[in-house]
Amino acid sequence: MSESTPITPDPNSPQPLDSVTPTESVKAAIDRSAKTRQLLGMKGAAAGETSIWKIRLQLMKPITWIPLIWGVVCGAASSGEYTWTLENVLKAATCMLLAGPLMTGYTQTLNEYYDREIDAINEPYRPIPSGAIPLPQVITQIWVLLVAGVAIAFVLDVWAGHDFPIITVLALLGSFVAYIYSAPPLKLKQNGWLGTYALGASYIALPWCTGHALFGELNWKIVVLTVVYSLAGLGIAIVNDFKSIEGDRKFGLKSLPVMFGVTTAAWICVVMIDVFQAAIAGYLIYIHENLYAAILLLLVIPQITFQDMYFLRDPLKNDVKYQASAQPFLVIGMLIAGLAIGHAGI
Repeated sequence: MSESTPITPDPNSPQPLDSVTPTESVKAAIDRSAKTRQLLGMKGAAAGETSIWKIRLQLMKPITWIPLIWGVVCGAASSGEYTWTLENVLKAATCMLLAGPLMTGYTQTLNEYYDREIDAINEPYRPIPSGAIPLPQVITQIWVLLVAGVAIAFVLDVWAGHDFPIITVLALLGSFVAYIYSAPPLKLKQNGWLGTYALGASYIALPWCTGHALFGELNWKIVVLTVVYSLAGLGIAIVNDFKSIEGDRKFGLKSLPVMFGVTTAAWICVVMIDVFQAAIAGYLIYIHENLYAAILLLLVIPQITFQDMYFLRDPLKNDVKYQASAQPFLVIGMLIAGLAIGHAGI
């Protein structure tokens, strides 16, 4: 057994394993991955982008558009009135444009502007702290996205034939919540509970109500239901706070990981996610949509599994891995709940 094996390398080898350097192709792949992460607004990105349009896109964090676009889909489903006509598809696509690139893009750019000092510690590769774009251009982008978003919301109200411009009101409400979340003097994100819930409601309640209002009649039951569902979104929002603990602590932002410590905050996160999904399933049973309730509960099981496998064991290391593994089941559950509500005619 003196020969080298896959398990026991030859110690006399002229090139020990720890001295092997990545090939050019591997380096190129790593570089592409880092640039893609930067463009999408993900953790583990790299600076150095020179295209002004890509930099503007980075400010808008496209990866964050997906939950709100999906919220519109869930709202359309819960209305019970969506049909697959060309006009409805165009309406839905326009509403997704409103919820994702415009309103979420506005929110993220605004947050980047007010968090530039914190990002210089937590994510120095972001466009503003890295010096890739001057502040006046960032301010212009904020205003353009806001005005475009409100204008599109009004167009959707006219298109849907609303007597009261409910979608415009929801857009204005969302833009106001985004402002007080990021900007002083309120800066809700300084308060772990209020800030995190505002984020969760923006991800679930607002786009859901907008999609529902576009195709159906928005009522108090839908508002209450989505507000409750947003408490599960609060748990999802907590996951995003673990990457920012150092900067949050330095600048006095009381995120839940800063307030309660990593372990306790991780448990608060998973309990909120699981309990309020189960509460929605309980409501579906109450309205006699038992099959949908059973499917929703089954979708919670893999989330609990990934929480145990990844998140609870090391929230700082495994936050992204947990989100990639578990969140698809959460968002499918949202659609199941929307279909159930639409079927019940709530």
